[in-house]
Amino acid sequence: MTVIYPNPQAQTTRLTEDDLYLFNEGSHFHLYEKLGAHPMHQNGVKGTYFAVWAPNAAYVSVKGDFNEWNRDSHPLTLRGGSGIWEGFVAGVSHGAIYKYHVVSQHNGYEVEKADPMALAYEVPPRTASVVWEAAYDWNDANWMQTRQQHNALDAPIAIYEVHLGSWMHVPEAGDRSLSYRELAPKLAAYVQQTGFTHVELLPITEHPFYGSWGYQTTGYFAPTSRFGTLQDFQYLVDYLHQHQIGVILDWVPSHFPVDQYALAYFDGTSLYEHADPRQGFHPDWGSFIFNYGRHEVRSFLISSAFFWLDKCHIDGLRVDAVASMLYLDYSRRDGEWIPNQHGGNENLEAISFLRRFNEAVYANFPDVQTIAEESTSFALVSRPLYVGGLGFGMKWDMGWMHDTLHYFAYDPIYRKHHHNQITFRLLYAFHENFVLPLSHDEVVHGKGSLINKMPGDYWQKFANLRSLYGYMYAQAGKKLLFMGGEFGQWAEWNHDKSLDWHLLQEPFHAGLHRWVSDLNALYRHEPALHELDCEPVGFEWIDCNDVENSVFSILRLGRHPEAVVLVVCNFTPIPRHHYRVGVPISGFWQELLNSDATEYGGSGVGNYGGVNAESIPCHDREFSIELSLPPLAVAFFKPQSVAETDSPAGLYR
Repeated sequence: MTVIYPNPQAQTTRLTEDDLYLFNEGSHFHLYEKLGAHPMHQNGVKGTYFAVWAPNAAYVSVKGDFNEWNRDSHPLTLRGGSGIWEGFVAGVSHGAIYKYHVVSQHNGYEVEKADPMALAYEVPPRTASVVWEAAYDWNDANWMQTRQQHNALDAPIAIYEVHLGSWMHVPEAGDRSLSYRELAPKLAAYVQQTGFTHVELLPITEHPFYGSWGYQTTGYFAPTSRFGTLQDFQYLVDYLHQHQIGVILDWVPSHFPVDQYALAYFDGTSLYEHADPRQGFHPDWGSFIFNYGRHEVRSFLISSAFFWLDKCHIDGLRVDAVASMLYLDYSRRDGEWIPNQHGGNENLEAISFLRRFNEAVYANFPDVQTIAEESTSFALVSRPLYVGGLGFGMKWDMGWMHDTLHYFAYDPIYRKHHHNQITFRLLYAFHENFVLPLSHDEVVHGKGSLINKMPGDYWQKFANLRSLYGYMYAQAGKKLLFMGGEFGQWAEWNHDKSLDWHLLQEPFHAGLHRWVSDLNALYRHEPALHELDCEPVGFEWIDCNDVENSVFSILRLGRHPEAVVLVVCNFTPIPRHHYRVGVPISGFWQELLNSDATEYGGSGVGNYGGVNAESIPCHDREFSIELSLPPLAVAFFKPQSVAETDSPAGLYR
């Protein structure tokens, strides 16, 4: 039976007894309607209602620019045994700046805290909260009514991963980042031109250190004020939706920073985090780990997820660092972690939280996707709860990414010795609903850009990268590419700098960009390349054993018998003429795309538009075609009997 989690008394910001019960039980997922700061009228008086959870505080007050930051002017009142302090402050309205003054019951600890539920904060490095409202007049009804078909597992999903602060700068204005509203038309036009279906934003939740890229979150209900207001961010999402582009948000419930003004040690106790550092401190990131077994923390985190899906119309949540949540011994040596009640290393509370999170999200927002960044072989991550899974819609295939990048880094002369790094994936490719990620993590911290990972001279680097992308789109699974990779940026990504857009004026970079655009168009247009991305019947090897030549031939299939695409990859710089490949259908096989075409920067080796199949058995198939395989290239073919005659202009090159 479907469980619908209610939005209790959403018409008022006052906390009801039901609100308190659901919050303390861990089942209140609309806390953004209740806690925090809410402008309102009380008995005809205009002001703001404040509510904050601090169960171990002896005294809590609200202070700000409206009372000269006086800790004694506006004390809050503890609401029964809920741990929530509340109060109405007359005269305080939208835009007021404030913090909570918290005096702990323990050791007289006093601290000024930003509001965990605030919808806005001062621009960093300032840290106060801002009274704000979430109202916005949306214009994306068409997208919202139809987005299920855009987010479905059988839909083409090609994701453009973006760090908003460094995608594009404004040189004439001090080389600053674009605002949310400035980004909207530029990003939408570019994504449409390049053919991606979705953008995935690195965390835009408020964060104090810009260099964390948003992964050290302090404001779980507020977009960073660096680029504008909440309404400005809503406008960006709205604009992308109006241009048929989905928006996925990178969301970080795995850890939070130790900054004193934020969640850490909130009321003089470890409120949001585990008190024991063996459970509550992350050694890799120097941050705190949420106490997932605490009911109120569950309410807080799932309410954060609901906020972005509800108030910002986000189409999917990519959950960061899931592996670090699942294992108690993640990045820890013996003696540095505490086993679970059964003596194992699984974090049972985190597992329970993730299941509850996915259950709640899909019950209330069935047309979105949750996506796990999970780097281990933990079972059933993207499988339903009723079969014992975690309930995610999809999972990043980190193994594919590592194996593939290692393979392509080898000089082609050595690739025959690493053939299994390409073929291994098919042993597990359908255990989960996978996204194939070439993400930001692969182009930072000295790893170099994707183009610089490729071996060979200038021409070969581009040919190899075009081949990598062609192979990626031939594989089963949804696609993700980090910004700059689509045109071959040489420099490693730097969050302080804009992408090197001037490179698009150079022929090889422009050719690579055209190749990615045409791959996206082909992927979207051909059901065989996306419809069965998550089902084993959608992928067949024709030949995965041509080790000496480093050639792979693949058949992709859709639900309809006529949905067939052949992909042949030659991962050496040697053109291979008269290369025979078995095919399942007779007739003429049209060459749809060829990464060695001159307009992409290739040498122009190809098959003159296609070849005729012959009744010569090959690869256990009744028919075969004789091809000219271009060097360091990937080519896509389709039988003409089912080839579209009304293909979009410019789709097939």
